[in-house]
This record gives sequence, structure tokens and C-alpha cells, in this order.
Amino acid sequence: MNIKYHRKKLFFLTIFLFFTSLLFAQNTIVSGVVTDSHNNQVMSFVTISFPGSTIGVTTDNQGKYTISSVKPFSQIKASFLGYKDAYLNISPGKEQILNIKLTPAAAQQLNEVEIKSGKKPKYRNKDNPAVELIRKVIENREKNRPESYTYVEYREYDKMQFSLSNVSSTLSDKKFFRKYKFVLDNRDSTSIPGKSLLPVFLDEKLSQYYYRKNPEKEKTVTLGEKNVNFGGSVDSQGLSQYFKHMYYKVDIYANDIFLMTNNFLSPIANSAPIFYKYFITDTVIVNNIKVVELSFTPRNTTDMLFEGKLYVTLDGNYAVQKADLTISKNINLNFVNGMSVNLEFEQNPDGRYHLSKSTTVADFGLTKSNKGGLFGIRSITYKNYIINQPRPDTTYRNTEYVVSDEAKHRSNQFWAQNRLDTLSVAESKVYKNVDSLRNMPSFRRTLDIATLLFAGYKGFGWFEVGPANAFYSFNPVEGFKLRLGGRTTTELSKRYYFETYGAYGFKDQRFKYFLSATYSLNDKSIYMFPQNYIRASVQNDTKIPGLNLQFVEEDNFLLSFKRGNNDKYLYDNTYRLDYVHEYENHLSYNIGINRLTQSPAGSLYFLTLDNNNNTQSINGLTTTEFTVGVRYAPNEQFYQGKIYRVPIPSKNPILSMDYTAGIKDIFGGEYSYQKLHARIDKRVYLSQLGFADVTLEGGKIFGQVPYPLLTIFRANQTYAYGIYSYNLMNFLEFVSDKYASINVDQHFNGFFFNKIPLLKKLKWREIASVKAIYGGLGDENNPSLHPSLYQFPVTSTGEPITYALGKTPYVEGSVGIENIFKFVRVDLVRRFTYLDHPDVAKWGIRTLVQINF
Repeated sequence: MNIKYHRKKLFFLTIFLFFTSLLFAQNTIVSGVVTDSHNNQVMSFVTISFPGSTIGVTTDNQGKYTISSVKPFSQIKASFLGYKDAYLNISPGKEQILNIKLTPAAAQQLNEVEIKSGKKPKYRNKDNPAVELIRKVIENREKNRPESYTYVEYREYDKMQFSLSNVSSTLSDKKFFRKYKFVLDNRDSTSIPGKSLLPVFLDEKLSQYYYRKNPEKEKTVTLGEKNVNFGGSVDSQGLSQYFKHMYYKVDIYANDIFLMTNNFLSPIANSAPIFYKYFITDTVIVNNIKVVELSFTPRNTTDMLFEGKLYVTLDGNYAVQKADLTISKNINLNFVNGMSVNLEFEQNPDGRYHLSKSTTVADFGLTKSNKGGLFGIRSITYKNYIINQPRPDTTYRNTEYVVSDEAKHRSNQFWAQNRLDTLSVAESKVYKNVDSLRNMPSFRRTLDIATLLFAGYKGFGWFEVGPANAFYSFNPVEGFKLRLGGRTTTELSKRYYFETYGAYGFKDQRFKYFLSATYSLNDKSIYMFPQNYIRASVQNDTKIPGLNLQFVEEDNFLLSFKRGNNDKYLYDNTYRLDYVHEYENHLSYNIGINRLTQSPAGSLYFLTLDNNNNTQSINGLTTTEFTVGVRYAPNEQFYQGKIYRVPIPSKNPILSMDYTAGIKDIFGGEYSYQKLHARIDKRVYLSQLGFADVTLEGGKIFGQVPYPLLTIFRANQTYAYGIYSYNLMNFLEFVSDKYASINVDQHFNGFFFNKIPLLKKLKWREIASVKAIYGGLGDENNPSLHPSLYQFPVTSTGEPITYALGKTPYVEGSVGIENIFKFVRVDLVRRFTYLDHPDVAKWGIRTLVQINF
């Protein structure tokens, strides 16, 4: 799952950033440092602006600023409470450095004559009125949330837009791009000061939200949904879902604010005074209400923290009336050159405040250059806010999130009448422009090439050939192995799908194959939530016992390289029939029947002993299994494609349980047994300490079975780090009929490295993991006590290869570094137990490629 997930992220990131490596327009860019002319101390939160415009920025905690515009301004203004305004001349259309010294007003100068030292006083929380104020805000946080009301309802308009920024205005005149002139000349130079935006993606959603406190229920009804359609392999709805996961809804009253797949500590979190510095910088009038302007800055500018301003009421509610949040350029965040959040609040009839508009803006780029890149804006507008008005119980029923076909196909008139915000002129042309672009052969060819490079498939109308990384592989049993396969697409049908491949091993000289046919029972793609389909499949191929890889992607070329001896394989001949049904509440179940024949390959063998201890070779093991499984993943979201889907990690747990019954004498089944398996997956967010992915797993087998039917633990003898595998365990090393395991993968997101100057510049991030299994083998499944069972494999010299877990658990751990070159993870892995087994490694270095913000 991780390989697919990161491949898709890289695919779409590259598509949008590809064009930004071209020429970009020149702006008027001024940067510098502001200091006090009296004591030369740097000044934070000084307002720098172009006189006569609405373009302005504030200096950071080092007094630095950068302001830009495409307009030819010839002057900038610097202003700060208690200081004289400064006007300075600049050169239009150029990039320049201008350091500014502000002079205190006369009254301020007289007071400062008494100061003996120009030393900046040390910041303290104690006896700090700004900290006392923020503690009042924290104390009243729950009271100011919408959930404090008994009933709440409102209309919500959500707009997500992505644009290429500062693309050269002459680009459309170049020969190669003339055919795309209608897209390249559709610019917006007014929405964001200093940016010339070329919109390429737009998604809109209008919904009605209902909340009831007791018993607690919430429901969202989608009234309208609209987005661009690029066609080809690009699924616009899935792309929109992922973008909204990056641009999560911002709740200033939450402890953590989730943005760009990272948790940022809110400036009014319980622990915020430990990580932030606060300053009362002004008392201002906002919407005819007198509020305190409370500026804040991170103590460490590389941590996942904001800087900016809060505007706090002094009416006893200590509510946030407005908030402006930005991030430091020093923060350890990939591909994001800048990000800001603006929150606006309106007053309710009872005097309290509700969020009226949220705008999150991010500037993306492959480098930190501000000359051009991808610019994303998510704005959410809230109106028709009604509090404490009861609704019938029926209003809060059927809380599952469903978008009707009617909502997906609203007319232009509907949107013109119901948008709670307006589209810019450039935004209003995006839908038509993308429709025209989609029908251009040259654009379709570009998407086709990108799909082959990053997704591994080459499209031929209703059929795709791939995946490319499985065309060639090798192993000790099959030697060189060639494979060719593919799958049908939605162009053939949205109801039925076929997937297949054929392969040939040049050493064992055997053909392998796979074929599946799937039929959707709910008139939706089998990859769309909620799934409801039936699938029949047949597969004849090799498998390493205990290797945990994708079902039809085990022939990945890069995974052909393995350590140690790995010539123990199985020839599997499988016939399966499966039924999968998902519900809107994210509860799902599956039912299946499976006939499997396993034959030993390579140096693996199936041997039993008779009463005289004579060995008897077994050519194959046939089982017939009936399976049923249940899975519950509350509020699960997917990165959705047309013919794939990948779950998006979230804080919600995923619970699953499976029951398998082996049936003897049905379709040739040789054994009767039962298996129970349960698993819990949970991502635990730890605020500034990053997050931990935790997996708890357990299983039990009832009945007497040979070792190929026992639990063979997920070993890994490749050099790639396996998140859910045991990276220093050998294939077939451990089997069990009962076990419990824990897997913790901790990502610190650079929390410690950010404090070390050299590592801080490298943007590396620290990781740690621990994996442990506790289990055992019952006497009924021990071949040394029951010679009629298959004997555990041994080497040619008689040394054991396969063991049962004893009283000591298997434990391995690792420490490592991720974000090397922004996409490489390297782990130093240590095995702690069962070191006396032959051919085991105590230490190992493993790598993993992953794309993260």
C-alpha cells in the first residue's frame, strides 16, 4: 500500500509542477531587515506595505521581510506603533535589498533615555500580560466552540483552487505552447498580492450542516458538488479528496491543526505557552468591536508551529475574533515555500462568535525559489448560522456521507444563485478550459506518458498494460522471469473488470498466470466507496512462504535482490470466489471460498515420517477454505483513482477480524481446521513529537495442521525496509498456531534534529521503531511429537531452518533518518532475540522510498 500511495502522490505532484520549471515573470521584490535606530535591535511585526495599495507584510521574529508585486511601485512604507512611519524609494521591476531603521516617536525617546543598557530583555512567561491573556483564551476555549451550543446548523461553501504562479506572460507566444494559449493567458493578478496566478484546478462543494449535542449527532447534506475533469488516468474527485486532506479544515480552538499531512500546534493549545512567545502589540477595532491584537512567534522557528496574530475580545468570553497564521521559512516541511491561514469570525445574537470564513493558502515548489510554482487556495465560507433551534429527529438520521447524482450535476444557474462566495474571472473559465484541454490529443499523450512513468501502466483505450516494474524479475528458483499483464478500465465498463498476466521462468521452464473477473453490484466502479462486488480469480505462480507483498506484484524487479539463502519457494495453484460489501458507515464484510494447492519448489520439501521413521515425500498440499471477515474504519477517506484507491492515514482506528474454516473432503481439501485473526491499526498523533503508527495483531489456529498452514510470520530478506514485516527475520524462520504482536513506527518529524544546526539545514527527520511477537506452538501441531505432520525444513547439513516461538518473544527495533533528499528513509535495524539461529543477522541497514510533506 505504501509504494502505491507514494507513487500516486509523486505522479500528481509532478504533473502540476512540471510546467513551473519554465520562464517566470519579473516582479518588484524588496527584502531586508528592520531595526530600531536607537538601539539597533531587530523589530518584529513591523508592517511593510506599498503606499496606496492593499499589499502588505509583517516582519518575522528576526526583523526580516520580503514584499513583492507585479505592479511597478516606486516606494514602500514601514510602520509600527510608537514609531515614526518611514517612506523609502525603491526601483520598480527589480529584486533589491533594503534595510530599514525606524525612529521612535518623541515620547518614546524621552522614556528610553533612562535605559542604561541596549540589551533586549529576556522573554518570560511569568508576569507577562500577553501570556496571562492567552491563558484566559485557553480557559474559555470550549465555551467558544460551536459544539457548546445544544443545536447548530449552517450553510457551507467549500472552494479548492490550484494555480501555476508567475508563469511568464510570453510563454503562450512560444511555438510549442501556442496551442495552449487559451489556458496560459487565463491569469488572475488581483486575488493574491504579488502573484500572477494561472488556475488549473477547481473544486466546489455546497452543503448544509446539522449538529445536535444530546444525544450527539452531526450530519452533512451535500447540496451541490462540481470539479474539473482532466480525463485519462487523472481522477479529479480523488485528486480533490487528497488536496482537502492536505488543506484540512482549520479549527483554531483545537490543540492541533492538521495541515500538509502534519500536525501544527495551535497558538491557543493547552501547551502553547511552552512553545510560543506572545506579545500585546495593539488595541484595534475590528467589525466595530474593540479587541486586543496579540502577536505570537515560535520559540524555535523550525518546529511545526505558526507565527502571526490573534484578535481577542475583552467581553469576558475571550473569544478569537480574527486570526492570521503563517509558517516560518525555516520549518521542516517539504515542497512548501510558504503557507498562511486567515480566519474571520462573526458575532451571534448571544454575543459569542462563529467562524464565517476560513482561507488557507500554500505556495508549493520543488525548491525554495519564489520565482514560480504551484499555488493552492482553499476557502470555506459559512452563512445562515442558526443556534439552539431544535429539529425533528429525522433531520439527524442517515448520517452517512453520500453525494447524490443530482448534487453532482447541478446547473450553472444553481451555482450562480447559491455560491456563498464569488469566482474570479479566471476561475470562472477553468471548467471550460479544462474541458477543451481534455479533448486535445497532445494533452492526452502527455497524460499517457506520465501514467506510464509514475503509475507503471500504458493505456490502450479500454485496456492498460502493466505494471512496468513487474515486467522483469529474477529469483533462484525461476531464474530470469518475464511477465506481461494488464487490466481493463472504465472505458470498457464501470460494472465489470478483468485483470490478468502471464509469466515465464527461464530456469524452471514453467508458465505462470493470473486472471480475475469482477462484477459490481451497485452500479459503481469496484474501486469507488462503498464497494459491493463479486470477484472470481485463478492464479498459478510462485510464492515465498511468509513474504508479505501485493497479491499480483510480487515480481517487482527491485525486490529481486535479497540477502542470505532464499531458495525455498512454493508453487501455488489458487481458485478464489470473493464477495465484498461496504456500508456508508464504513463497516464492511467479505465472504469467500478458496481452493489452494501448494507444491514445494527450490530446496523446500514436504516430508512425513512413518512408524519406522522412514521419510515419505509429499508432492502437494490441497486445502479448501471458507472465509468471512469484518472491517470497521470510522470516517475513513481514500485517495481515490478511477481504477485504484488507497486509504488516507488518519487518527481513527481501523479494526478487522477474520475467520477461516478449512473444510476436508470438499474440492479435494485434506484438513479440517479453524483460524481466527484480529488486527487494530491506529495512527497516534503526538503534537510536536510527530506521530506513531501502531499495529496490534493476534491469531489462533484450532485443529491439527502441517506447517505450511500454520502462521508463517512476515519475514523480509530484501534490502527494502518493510513497515509491517520483520526485517531481520529469515523466510520460514518462525511458525506458530497462536500469537500476539505489536508494531510501533514512530516519526518525530525532525523535533530533535531541528535543534542541531547542521542537521537542521539538512532537513532530516528522526524515526524509531519496535516490533515484537509473542506466541507458541501447541503439542498437536509439533511435528517432533506427531511424525505424520510435515517435518520442519532443515539445511543440507541437518541444521534447523524453521522454529516455533518459545517463551521468549521475537523482538527487533530500528532507529533511522527519513527525508534524505526529501524522499529516502534509511534504518539501522537491530535484532535482539534468537541470535543463536543459523544465518541470522544481528544488524542490518534497510532503505525505503517515500514521498512526504
